[in-house]
Amino acid sequence: MKYPNTNIHPDAKIAKNVTIEPFATIYGDVEIGEGTWIAANVVIMDGARIGKNCKIYPGAVISGDPQDLKYKGEKTLTIIGDNTTIREFATINKGTDDKMQTSVGNNVLVMAYVHIAHDCIVGDNCVLVNGVQLAGHVEVEEFAIIGGTSAVLQFVKIGAHAMIAGGSLVRKDVPPYIRAGREPLSYAGINIVGLRRRGFDANKTAELREIYRLIYTAGLNTKEALKQIEALEPSSKEKNQIVEFIQNAKKGIIKSGNEDASIGI
Repeated sequence: MKYPNTNIHPDAKIAKNVTIEPFATIYGDVEIGEGTWIAANVVIMDGARIGKNCKIYPGAVISGDPQDLKYKGEKTLTIIGDNTTIREFATINKGTDDKMQTSVGNNVLVMAYVHIAHDCIVGDNCVLVNGVQLAGHVEVEEFAIIGGTSAVLQFVKIGAHAMIAGGSLVRKDVPPYIRAGREPLSYAGINIVGLRRRGFDANKTAELREIYRLIYTAGLNTKEALKQIEALEPSSKEKNQIVEFIQNAKKGIIKSGNEDASIGI
Protein backbone atom coordinates (compact mmCIF):
# COMPACT_ATOMS: atom_id res chain seq x y z
CA MET A 1 0.00 0.00 0.00
CA LYS A 2 1.27 3.43 -0.97
CA TYR A 3 -0.41 6.30 0.84
CA PRO A 4 -0.91 9.75 -0.73
CA ASN A 5 1.89 12.31 -0.36
CA THR A 6 4.68 9.76 -0.82
CA ASN A 7 7.56 10.53 -3.18
CA ILE A 8 8.45 7.28 -4.94
CA HIS A 9 10.69 7.22 -7.99
CA PRO A 10 9.12 5.19 -10.82
CA ASP A 11 12.29 3.10 -11.22
CA ALA A 12 12.20 1.82 -7.62
CA LYS A 13 11.56 -1.92 -7.40
CA ILE A 14 8.97 -2.46 -4.70
CA ALA A 15 7.59 -5.94 -4.00
CA LYS A 16 4.02 -6.90 -3.10
CA ASN A 17 2.47 -6.01 0.24
CA VAL A 18 4.94 -3.22 1.00
CA THR A 19 3.41 -0.37 3.01
CA ILE A 20 4.82 3.11 2.43
CA GLU A 21 3.41 5.80 4.74
CA PRO A 22 2.92 9.49 3.82
CA PHE A 23 5.91 11.74 3.21
CA ALA A 24 8.36 8.89 2.73
CA THR A 25 10.86 9.40 -0.10
CA ILE A 26 12.11 6.45 -2.17
CA TYR A 27 14.86 7.03 -4.76
CA GLY A 28 15.14 5.21 -8.09
CA ASP A 29 17.94 2.70 -7.48
CA VAL A 30 16.13 1.01 -4.60
CA GLU A 31 14.76 -2.49 -4.04
CA ILE A 32 12.32 -3.28 -1.21
CA GLY A 33 11.25 -6.83 -0.32
CA GLU A 34 7.78 -8.17 0.28
CA GLY A 35 5.97 -7.32 3.50
CA THR A 36 8.23 -4.44 4.53
CA TRP A 37 6.77 -1.38 6.25
CA ILE A 38 8.18 2.08 5.57
CA ALA A 39 6.97 4.72 8.05
CA ALA A 40 6.30 8.39 7.43
CA ASN A 41 9.28 10.66 6.72
CA VAL A 42 11.70 7.83 5.96
CA VAL A 43 14.24 8.53 3.20
CA ILE A 44 15.60 5.57 1.23
CA MET A 45 18.31 6.68 -1.18
CA ASP A 46 20.01 5.15 -4.21
CA GLY A 47 21.78 1.86 -3.59
CA ALA A 48 19.41 0.52 -0.93
CA ARG A 49 18.54 -3.18 -1.07
CA ILE A 50 16.02 -3.92 1.67
CA GLY A 51 14.80 -7.42 2.47
CA LYS A 52 11.45 -8.90 3.37
CA ASN A 53 9.31 -8.05 6.40
CA CYS A 54 11.48 -5.20 7.62
CA LYS A 55 10.17 -2.29 9.68
CA ILE A 56 11.69 1.15 9.15
CA TYR A 57 10.45 3.83 11.55
CA PRO A 58 9.98 7.60 11.05
CA GLY A 59 12.99 9.75 10.28
CA ALA A 60 15.38 6.93 9.35
CA VAL A 61 17.71 7.58 6.40
CA ILE A 62 18.95 4.51 4.53
CA SER A 63 21.82 4.49 2.01
CA GLY A 64 22.91 8.10 2.38
CA ASP A 65 26.30 9.02 0.91
CA PRO A 66 29.30 8.04 3.04
CA GLN A 67 30.68 10.70 5.36
CA ASP A 68 34.12 10.06 3.93
CA LEU A 69 36.15 12.65 2.06
CA LYS A 70 37.58 9.90 -0.16
CA TYR A 71 34.13 9.07 -1.52
CA LYS A 72 33.84 10.31 -5.11
CA GLY A 73 30.31 9.24 -5.95
CA GLU A 74 31.07 5.65 -6.93
CA LYS A 75 27.97 3.44 -7.21
CA THR A 76 27.77 1.41 -4.01
CA LEU A 77 25.11 -0.35 -1.94
CA THR A 78 23.41 -0.58 1.42
CA ILE A 79 22.06 -4.09 1.99
CA ILE A 80 19.49 -4.77 4.72
CA GLY A 81 18.46 -8.38 5.43
CA ASP A 82 15.04 -9.84 6.18
CA ASN A 83 13.02 -9.20 9.35
CA THR A 84 15.24 -6.33 10.43
CA THR A 85 13.88 -3.38 12.40
CA ILE A 86 15.35 0.12 12.06
CA ARG A 87 13.99 2.57 14.60
CA GLU A 88 13.52 6.33 14.58
CA PHE A 89 16.21 8.57 13.07
CA ALA A 90 18.75 5.81 12.55
CA THR A 91 21.17 6.47 9.66
CA ILE A 92 22.88 3.80 7.57
CA ASN A 93 25.37 5.01 4.95
CA LYS A 94 26.24 3.14 1.77
CA GLY A 95 29.70 1.72 1.12
CA THR A 96 32.78 3.19 -0.53
CA ASP A 97 35.18 1.58 -2.99
CA ASP A 98 36.68 -0.36 -0.07
CA LYS A 99 33.89 -2.95 0.23
CA MET A 100 31.40 -1.36 -2.18
CA GLN A 101 28.63 -1.92 0.34
CA THR A 102 27.42 -1.55 3.89
CA SER A 103 25.46 -4.56 5.09
CA VAL A 104 23.07 -5.28 7.96
CA GLY A 105 21.94 -8.88 8.40
CA ASN A 106 18.68 -10.66 9.14
CA ASN A 107 16.68 -10.22 12.36
CA VAL A 108 18.73 -7.21 13.47
CA LEU A 109 17.36 -4.54 15.82
CA VAL A 110 18.79 -1.09 15.12
CA MET A 111 17.38 1.22 17.78
CA ALA A 112 16.75 4.95 17.58
CA TYR A 113 19.54 7.38 16.59
CA VAL A 114 22.03 4.62 15.74
CA HIS A 115 24.56 5.48 13.03
CA ILE A 116 26.10 2.75 10.87
CA ALA A 117 28.83 4.25 8.73
CA HIS A 118 30.18 3.21 5.33
CA ASP A 119 31.54 -0.29 4.76
CA CYS A 120 30.29 -1.68 8.07
CA ILE A 121 29.16 -5.29 8.29
CA VAL A 122 26.55 -6.14 10.93
CA GLY A 123 25.73 -9.86 11.23
CA ASP A 124 22.42 -11.59 11.86
CA ASN A 125 20.50 -11.26 15.13
CA CYS A 126 22.50 -8.32 16.47
CA VAL A 127 21.10 -5.55 18.68
CA LEU A 128 22.44 -1.99 18.46
CA VAL A 129 20.89 -0.09 21.35
CA ASN A 130 19.83 3.58 21.19
CA GLY A 131 22.53 5.99 20.08
CA VAL A 132 25.23 3.46 19.15
CA GLN A 133 27.71 4.97 16.68
CA LEU A 134 29.67 2.69 14.34
CA ALA A 135 32.54 4.35 12.48
CA GLY A 136 33.52 3.16 9.01
CA HIS A 137 34.68 -0.39 8.30
CA VAL A 138 33.44 -1.82 11.61
CA GLU A 139 32.42 -5.48 11.69
CA VAL A 140 29.88 -6.84 14.19
CA GLU A 141 29.41 -10.61 14.18
CA GLU A 142 26.13 -12.45 14.76
CA PHE A 143 24.20 -12.16 18.05
CA ALA A 144 26.39 -9.35 19.37
CA ILE A 145 24.73 -6.69 21.55
CA ILE A 146 26.17 -3.16 21.80
CA GLY A 147 24.87 -1.06 24.68
CA GLY A 148 23.35 2.39 24.24
CA THR A 149 25.45 5.42 23.26
CA SER A 150 28.55 3.29 22.71
CA ALA A 151 31.02 4.48 20.07
CA VAL A 152 33.01 1.98 17.99
CA LEU A 153 36.17 3.21 16.27
CA GLN A 154 36.85 2.48 12.62
CA PHE A 155 38.11 -0.99 11.61
CA VAL A 156 37.20 -2.49 15.00
CA LYS A 157 35.69 -5.99 15.01
CA ILE A 158 33.19 -7.25 17.61
CA GLY A 159 32.90 -11.01 17.96
CA ALA A 160 29.82 -13.21 17.88
CA HIS A 161 27.65 -13.34 21.03
CA ALA A 162 29.64 -10.54 22.68
CA MET A 163 27.85 -8.01 24.88
CA ILE A 164 29.26 -4.50 25.33
CA ALA A 165 28.15 -2.23 28.18
CA GLY A 166 26.29 0.97 27.46
CA GLY A 167 28.38 4.12 27.09
CA SER A 168 31.51 2.25 26.02
CA LEU A 169 34.29 3.53 23.80
CA VAL A 170 35.41 0.53 21.75
CA ARG A 171 38.97 1.13 20.57
CA LYS A 172 40.12 -2.50 20.17
CA ASP A 173 38.59 -5.75 18.96
CA VAL A 174 36.18 -7.54 21.31
CA PRO A 175 36.50 -11.36 21.13
CA PRO A 176 33.47 -13.65 20.74
CA TYR A 177 31.27 -14.87 23.63
CA ILE A 178 32.38 -12.32 26.24
CA ARG A 179 31.03 -9.35 28.17
CA ALA A 180 32.98 -6.11 28.07
CA GLY A 181 32.66 -2.95 30.16
CA ARG A 182 34.35 -0.11 32.06
CA GLU A 183 36.87 2.46 30.79
CA PRO A 184 39.10 1.54 29.14
CA LEU A 185 36.94 -1.28 27.80
CA SER A 186 37.90 -4.55 29.45
CA TYR A 187 36.99 -8.23 29.64
CA ALA A 188 34.25 -8.88 32.23
CA GLY A 189 33.69 -12.63 31.86
CA ILE A 190 31.85 -14.70 29.29
CA ASN A 191 28.36 -13.64 28.26
CA ILE A 192 26.81 -16.41 30.33
CA VAL A 193 23.21 -15.16 30.29
CA GLY A 194 23.15 -14.59 26.55
CA LEU A 195 24.80 -17.93 25.85
CA ARG A 196 22.32 -19.85 27.99
CA ARG A 197 19.42 -18.13 26.25
CA ARG A 198 20.82 -19.33 22.93
CA GLY A 199 21.17 -22.95 24.00
CA PHE A 200 24.82 -23.21 25.05
CA ASP A 201 25.00 -25.97 27.68
CA ALA A 202 27.12 -26.14 30.86
CA ASN A 203 29.93 -28.06 29.16
CA LYS A 204 30.24 -25.48 26.42
CA THR A 205 30.22 -22.50 28.77
CA ALA A 206 32.85 -24.25 30.94
CA GLU A 207 35.02 -24.67 27.84
CA LEU A 208 34.67 -20.98 27.03
CA ARG A 209 35.52 -19.99 30.61
CA GLU A 210 38.73 -22.04 30.43
CA ILE A 211 39.73 -20.53 27.10
CA TYR A 212 39.29 -17.00 28.40
CA ARG A 213 41.00 -17.84 31.70
CA LEU A 214 44.09 -18.67 29.65
CA ILE A 215 43.78 -15.48 27.63
CA TYR A 216 43.00 -13.05 30.41
CA THR A 217 43.77 -14.31 33.92
CA ALA A 218 46.49 -16.97 33.70
CA GLY A 219 49.39 -14.52 33.45
CA LEU A 220 50.26 -15.57 29.89
CA ASN A 221 51.02 -13.36 26.94
CA THR A 222 48.75 -13.74 23.92
CA LYS A 223 51.10 -16.04 22.02
CA GLU A 224 51.50 -18.36 25.01
CA ALA A 225 47.75 -18.39 25.69
CA LEU A 226 46.90 -19.27 22.10
CA LYS A 227 49.42 -22.11 22.12
CA GLN A 228 47.81 -23.61 25.23
CA ILE A 229 44.30 -23.10 23.84
CA GLU A 230 45.17 -24.87 20.62
CA ALA A 231 46.39 -27.85 22.68
CA LEU A 232 43.08 -28.17 24.54
CA GLU A 233 41.02 -31.27 23.79
CA PRO A 234 38.64 -31.84 22.22
CA SER A 235 38.74 -29.42 19.33
CA SER A 236 35.59 -27.36 18.82
CA LYS A 237 34.13 -24.77 16.49
CA GLU A 238 34.09 -22.18 19.29
CA LYS A 239 37.72 -22.75 20.23
CA ASN A 240 38.85 -22.45 16.62
CA GLN A 241 36.70 -19.34 16.17
CA ILE A 242 38.29 -17.61 19.17
CA VAL A 243 41.83 -18.49 18.13
CA GLU A 244 41.26 -17.27 14.59
CA PHE A 245 39.60 -14.07 15.83
CA ILE A 246 42.55 -13.16 18.08
CA GLN A 247 45.17 -14.10 15.49
CA ASN A 248 43.48 -11.79 12.98
CA ALA A 249 42.78 -8.89 15.37
CA LYS A 250 44.30 -5.95 13.52
CA LYS A 251 43.83 -3.55 16.42
CA GLY A 252 44.59 -6.09 19.15
CA ILE A 253 41.98 -7.24 21.66
CA ILE A 254 40.62 -5.48 24.73
CA LYS A 255 42.51 -5.92 28.00
CA SER A 256 41.67 -8.10 31.00
CA GLY A 257 39.44 -6.90 33.82
CA ASN A 258 37.35 -7.99 36.79
CA GLU A 259 35.07 -10.89 35.80
CA ASP A 260 32.66 -10.04 38.60
CA ALA A 261 31.98 -6.57 37.23
CA SER A 262 28.34 -5.79 36.57
CA ILE A 263 27.63 -4.30 33.17
CA GLY A 264 24.42 -3.26 31.48
CA ILE A 265 23.26 -2.30 28.05
